[in-house]
Amino acid sequence: QVQLVESGGGSVQAGGSLKLSCAVSGYSVSDRWMAWFRQAPGKEREGLAAMIYSGDLPVYGDSVKGRFTISKDNTKNTVDLQMSSLKPEDTAMYYCAADLTRARPLDPNAYNFWGQGTQVTVSS
Repeated sequence: QVQLVESGGGSVQAGGSLKLSCAVSGYSVSDRWMAWFRQAPGKEREGLAAMIYSGDLPVYGDSVKGRFTISKDNTKNTVDLQMSSLKPEDTAMYYCAADLTRARPLDPNAYNFWGQGTQVTVSS
């Protein structure tokens, strides 16, 4: 059974940083696409960052390029999202996703497995 469990969310002031972590069981993150998404109330789920090999360049959504960094720890089977220079518009529920089914790594319809999410709130 595949399980993805996000952690690290919370409340932070604008300009601050947070690090999210996704612990994966029943599925190896090594050599497989893993991604982070977010969804704010009333908005569509947005692809933020995705990566497959630690040595390759990740893919980032335009809204987070230069501010967010995705990384994997194949030993711990985790995927992290380091977020910096946070803005109030970054407020959302953040999700980890696994098992890419089509060649669009930032497409929320392209993943089979999802975590329950972790809330990030950025105040001005």
